[in-house]
Amino acid sequence: MNKVEEWCVENDLAGLRLDQATNQKYKEISRTLAQEMIKNGEILLNGELVKPGLKLKGGEVISVTMRSEEIENKIAATTLDFKILFEDKYIIAIDKPAGLVVHPGAGKEKTTVVSGLLSHTKLSPIGAPTRPGIVHRLDKETSGVMVLAKTREAHRRLSEAFSGRELEKEYLAIIQGHIVNRKGRIEVAVERDKVHRKRMKATSADKGRMAITTFEVVEYLEGATLIKVKIMTGRTHQIRVHMAYTGHPLLGDITYGGKRLPGQTKHFLHSSRLEFQHPITGVKVELQSPIPERFNEMLLELRNTNKAT
Repeated sequence: MNKVEEWCVENDLAGLRLDQATNQKYKEISRTLAQEMIKNGEILLNGELVKPGLKLKGGEVISVTMRSEEIENKIAATTLDFKILFEDKYIIAIDKPAGLVVHPGAGKEKTTVVSGLLSHTKLSPIGAPTRPGIVHRLDKETSGVMVLAKTREAHRRLSEAFSGRELEKEYLAIIQGHIVNRKGRIEVAVERDKVHRKRMKATSADKGRMAITTFEVVEYLEGATLIKVKIMTGRTHQIRVHMAYTGHPLLGDITYGGKRLPGQTKHFLHSSRLEFQHPITGVKVELQSPIPERFNEMLLELRNTNKAT
């Protein structure tokens, strides 16, 4: 059973955001995790649900539902049917296949990255009961490199590295049309679409969270372009929203204006490389995922079409 702790906001924490104060009070709870817990109602202010960015005045009573260490019983383990790229006693990195969700959510999925890993190893209890070990996510239809934490300390430090932009994340994407600039940098804020809640949208800086994406053309194809993408921020659907903003949505991404492809149900985005310092040892870790078969097949089809014309 999860334990609830209560504490009164001291004067030295007055003026801080609720998520910042929680992080200072509990070093094992990163700001990202604190924001998630606040939204889930696991952190309450004077018994009420509030926003993570609410500034404290001092004297308020904060209640925190501390997540249990026992996470295995919350999610049923399933078969581990994806490749492990790296593993030690602190972290584990995988090659996520397209079509697999990362953790159980509103769809009540039983087979997920988390459920597969729980049949193989223990994960950090931070994020339990449904998101143990998760420090970043990939969309269901996005394939490639993903790293998870196995201990609290590794989780905390990795979360800080992701939020502090101390990692290098590189993707490959096939976008519709021929983008004019061979290189580009997109700095556009992103917010949730208030009408279509499962979508995000580009917005003004005062309404959303700033997102930064760079891209470089790798190859022009028939009616499409293969690009290499790097992200300096990790907003939900960031690459998909930004490329749609340029007028070149991901191939097959019907959510953001892409054309539906015959026989295809997924967009073409692949997390090809992730580079970071190991959260405990400090050693440089570089992880790579080869282009998946369906991605290669589409590239071959678009190249052959190009030659035929």
